This record gives sequence, structure tokens and C-alpha cells, in this order.
Amino acid sequence: MLKLCYNITMNAKHLHLAYGQNVIYDDCSFELEVDAKVGVIGVNGAGKTTLFRVILGEQPLDDGELKLPKTRLGYLPQEILIPDDQTAITVWDYVAAGRPVDEIQEKLNKEYEKLAQYPESVAILERINQLQELLDSYDLANFDRELLRILEKMQLSDLCDRKMTELSGGQKSKVAFAKVLFENAGLLLLDEPTNHLDVQTKQFVVNYLRNYRGMVLVISHDVDFLDAVTNRTLFLDKASHQMKVYKLNYSGFRRQYAEEKAAAEARITEQEREIKRLQEFVARARAAKRSNTALIGMGHQREKVLAKKIAELEQRAPASGRVEMRIDPAKPSGKVPLEVQNLSFAYPDAPALYDRLSFGLTRGEKFLIVGENGVGKSTLLKLIVGQLTPSSGSVILNKNTTIAYYAQELEILDPRRTILENITSYDFTDTELRAMLANFLFTGDDIDKKIAVLSPGEKARVALCKILLQRANLIILDEPTNHFDPETQKIIGENLRDYSGTMIMVSHNPAFVEQIGITRMLVIPKRNPDTTHPELAVIKNYSHELLEYYYYLNSDLI
Repeated sequence: MLKLCYNITMNAKHLHLAYGQNVIYDDCSFELEVDAKVGVIGVNGAGKTTLFRVILGEQPLDDGELKLPKTRLGYLPQEILIPDDQTAITVWDYVAAGRPVDEIQEKLNKEYEKLAQYPESVAILERINQLQELLDSYDLANFDRELLRILEKMQLSDLCDRKMTELSGGQKSKVAFAKVLFENAGLLLLDEPTNHLDVQTKQFVVNYLRNYRGMVLVISHDVDFLDAVTNRTLFLDKASHQMKVYKLNYSGFRRQYAEEKAAAEARITEQEREIKRLQEFVARARAAKRSNTALIGMGHQREKVLAKKIAELEQRAPASGRVEMRIDPAKPSGKVPLEVQNLSFAYPDAPALYDRLSFGLTRGEKFLIVGENGVGKSTLLKLIVGQLTPSSGSVILNKNTTIAYYAQELEILDPRRTILENITSYDFTDTELRAMLANFLFTGDDIDKKIAVLSPGEKARVALCKILLQRANLIILDEPTNHFDPETQKIIGENLRDYSGTMIMVSHNPAFVEQIGITRMLVIPKRNPDTTHPELAVIKNYSHELLEYYYYLNSDLI
């Protein structure tokens, strides 16, 4: 692990950033210790991912200064993109690239060649020392051993020879996380790192980060993960555009923040009472007879005090917007909206994901699909909606069934088009569409933003808005809570619980699943590498105890 200088901090002074009239940060200052484990908290759109982009040097500030520890950065983004020139890269090579040994060695050789020409150059010697220290930090003697250890702990060792482009979205995220851990950086930036982690992998990551000798900044809506890992909370207030560091984990921050809000409300209420008393006294003094000089004199004095009190009156923080949604199918489906009959499917040159899988759904049922990353959960959803073709068997939809599909990687959005263009529907007027977008916190000029410039959380709100506008009677949801804050997750869960149509859902979020009211669950087991014949999937009547059983005892299934 890197040797760090513990007097180095991250120091932000008077940060200001705005996009036109949209202010993100307004004169923000904070300081973090170099070994701090920091939860970066705020509602969607508060500027959390933007702060990471500032740290990475991808987003310039309008004003202010951000001083960083002099160490390497490791970054895990929410969205994992494989460059066009790396489409053939394997999982092993992708993770190994986190420590670019060959690249550093090549630079070191060139510096030695320069040193031969200019043997007294102090600058060349300094660069050689820096490169050698970097190379030493990569621990070349244990390079392969450490790489394999991380892959095994992340339950990825059986994917070493697979191409990155062949992996599911969840698998890509886990591999990218493994690469960040392998980089051995002194400052880690993790953006929603637990979206695709099962219990065992998450526990490994928790223990790894707890003992990490460096600074960790993590954006996450996973409260348990934040409480387990962090000892600081950096709160970004979207309403005031301010930042504040709390020397507490997430739950401690929530308690202190609630106390601060209550105390502020009590102060403001008392200030308002005092102002009202002064106003009433001044009004009586103004109405007094001229002969009552004493009262008039006191009225003038109190008027000065009143003006000062009004000038000093604290302002209540404006409330953050809340997503508002309503799910209402335009028409009912048949009694059996969907049947899957003897379904088999395999990708080219890969074992079958399932063999003769059959099940049917009854109207109004809420159906949960669970299984380890890569077993074919998202693939099954794509087969149902017709994006993929079965190897054999069939998916039969009732003639009255209408489908809305929320894809895990938000593929239903066109990044080249604006928010409004992405949800345009002949069934709604422009005014109705704008009203719906306002319910999802997009107002004014926001609706003209291209999808490509939005944060993952904002994209998720657009995608959710789009599927609700379809008013379908069969909703298919692939990881619907990945990019939402806890409050928005709760709102979505309450609405989905009351949804009268049929639902199929893939989710790693047990608390959210419990809120929905699941009726049955399909467990897709991990393929046995010793046989090309897949084990049978199992359908169970849902209960909370059953979910806990699979979640805790068979944690590779969730």
C-alpha cells in the first residue's frame, strides 16, 4: 500500500461553479484529512459527480481553489464504458492495466537515456526518482498474486479470459471496481460502487476500504455501506449550493443534520415572534396621540431595533424538490399477460443460460428475478421484450398486454436528443409533458438539455418518466433503484406497491424489494463450469424469510 504523508489534506477554498443561471457551488470551502473515508451526500443534481469531475481535472471551476493530496487518483464511475480500441481486451488485462508497469518502465528507460547525455541534470534525476517510487509502489514481486487475490475476492476469477464486451452490466461494474482496487492509488473516488455487489463481495470491499491507507470519497445511496465504511460525511446542499463536512458517518450525519434543522427552525420561529411583538408595539406607538410623547419615543427606539432584527432574520433553507409519480395502466391486461414456454438461450460460443425454462404470470402479480451477476437476469428481460431471440421455446404475450421496459443501463434513452424529445408522445400535449417532467424535477430550460450531459441520477429520472408515460399494464424493471437517493427510492417503492398492473423486476436492493409486495421469485442459479447443461431455475412463492435465506445463505444469488 502507498506510504502517505499524513499532514497532506484536500483543501477547498471558495469554490464557485455555475452552468449559466444554474448555480452548483456558491463560495464553498472544506478540508479533509488524507486518511479520511468520506461519504459524499446530496440529492440528485446537487453536484456530487460534478465534484469528482472537478477533482479529476475534467471540470474547471469558475472561481476558487481545490488543493489535492500529492498522490495517484483511482476513479470508479457509475457508467462503465469500454473504448472502441479495447473491444477485445480480456478481464485480466483490463484489471492489470490499473498498474501500467510497462508504460512506467518505458518512461524510466527514456529518462535514463537522457541522463546518459546530461548526467548532472537535477530535473532528470527527480523524474527518475518519482518514476522509480511509482514502480516500487506497484509491488512487482506480488503483481500477479495480488491481481488474482482481488479477482477471487470479487468473485471474478472465472471470468479472467472473457472479453469485457461480453460481460453483463453488473459484471463490468465489478471488474471496473476490481481494477480501481488493484491500482493502489492514494485517493479513491467511488461513484455508486455497490450497485451490483452481492453480500460476500460487498463485505470484502467494506473490509478493504476500512483498512485502506489513503483517502476515499464515495458517492452512494447504500446507507449500510456508508455507515460501515465512512467516518466523514461531505454534505452538498442543492438548495443553498453549500458544502459542509461532518465528522460522522451517514447515520450520525442524519441525526446531527436533523438536530441542526430543528434548532434553526426554533431560532427562526423565536426571531419571527420577536419581530411580530416589535411590529405590534411600533404600530401602537404610531397610532398614539401626539400628547403621548413617551410612547412615541419608545416607538422610535423600537423601530430601530425592529429594522435590525429584520435585517438579522435567518432565512429558512428552501426545500429540495421531491419526485412525484403516479402509475396508472391505460387498460387492463388479460388474466395471463405473459407466458414463457420451454425457453432456452445461449450466446455464441457460450454455455446455455437456461434450458427449457417455463413460467406464467397472472394479472397483477409482482415477480422478482434473482441470481448472481452474469447468470442471465437482464438477458431474460431482453428476451421477454423481444430485444433478443430465444435459441428455442417462446415468449407469449396476451393480445391486451402492453409493456414498458426500464433497462439497467438506461438504453431506452437517446443521448443525442433532449429530455423533452426523449419522452415525446402523441398521447400527450406539450403542456402535459412539461407538467410530467416537472414532477420529475425537470423545469424551465432543463428540459432542453441533451441526455448525454445529464448525471446518471438525472438520466434515471428521465427513463422512469418515459416508461410511466406509456401507461403499460406490464412493467419490466431492471435495477430500478441504482441511481436514486433513499427518499426517491421510497417514493418509487410506494407507487410500485400500489400499481394495479403486472410487474417483473430484477433488483439487488432487499429493502426496496420488500416494500413492493413481491408475490413470487425466480432464482436463476450460477452455471456449473464442469458441465454445459445448465441447472434448473427455481420458482418460489415469495416471503421475506425466503428472500433473507437466499440473500444471506446463498449470497451469490442476489
